[in-house]
Amino acid sequence: MRIAWGILLLAACPVLAGAQGYNGRWDITTLTQPRPRAWWVELTGVGTPQAAGKFVSAYGGDMNKIDKIEVVNGELHFTINAPARRGGATDAPPPRNSIYTARLAGGKLDGAFQLEGQTEPPTKWTGVRAPVIADKDDGSWKKGQPIALFNGKDVTGWKPLNPDTPMKWTVQDGVLRNAPPTTDIYSEQKFWNFELHVDFRIIQNSNSGIGLRGRYEIQILEDYGRPPNTHGSGALYSRVAPSVNASKPAGEWQSYDIRLVGRTLTVVFNGTKVLDKVEVEGLTAIAENSDEAEPGPFILQGDHSYVEIKNFVVTPLVH
Repeated sequence: MRIAWGILLLAACPVLAGAQGYNGRWDITTLTQPRPRAWWVELTGVGTPQAAGKFVSAYGGDMNKIDKIEVVNGELHFTINAPARRGGATDAPPPRNSIYTARLAGGKLDGAFQLEGQTEPPTKWTGVRAPVIADKDDGSWKKGQPIALFNGKDVTGWKPLNPDTPMKWTVQDGVLRNAPPTTDIYSEQKFWNFELHVDFRIIQNSNSGIGLRGRYEIQILEDYGRPPNTHGSGALYSRVAPSVNASKPAGEWQSYDIRLVGRTLTVVFNGTKVLDKVEVEGLTAIAENSDEAEPGPFILQGDHSYVEIKNFVVTPLVH
């Protein structure tokens, strides 16, 4: 009997070793969506009963918990259950779970995504291991020449993120403003380590954001007086909540001073430091690219609701 158990364990070892190859953090690029979009997944314990994972983003742009993970004939399968419908509505179809599959090929993930019961072709995606970024905010970085990405006259230097959506961004009296529904826009220039100063103004119920390197969103939200949370103003969206909510009332000009070195992020919101050298573990839902080891553009989110920009000045940080 002991010999039989030993044979079974030996037979299972290659399967377990193969399953463990899926563990880690992965940056994902979607291949069949109308606008550039990137996802992120972290997997641990794959091939064991303790398998767990986090995903950005299946629902609501959030950090979603993976509900089921298994490896079937060498292929990774994971499912994220649809959130409960708000308000108890019963006249709409029930929400459908998100189903992902992938295989390891040459150290990368070759994957597909579909909603439960979907009849359309699945969304294809590919994943690479998230890079280790050595740069640290250790006091050794020097300020370069400031660059005004908004010239106060027009949208020169900015492009629509979704070219199939009307580009309804205009400039009036030195203020850049959108008119939703419209597209997000991104800067033609790309940056690595930098400091950013931006002045913005929002109206009641506004929801916007600023994408750093085209990957990491600092949330803009009309949430004056509410408790801080990972979806509130000053948050690294869905990942790190601000220490306090420093928002001003709707209609007032506000400011962000953002510093990003490697994965180290600091945010000063209306003069109050709300994120102090926090680690950026990975992509947020705004991401239009997954190349975490490369410079990237800024994104101004305009597809949700109204936002105005008065200044947008970037100071590169160099050694």
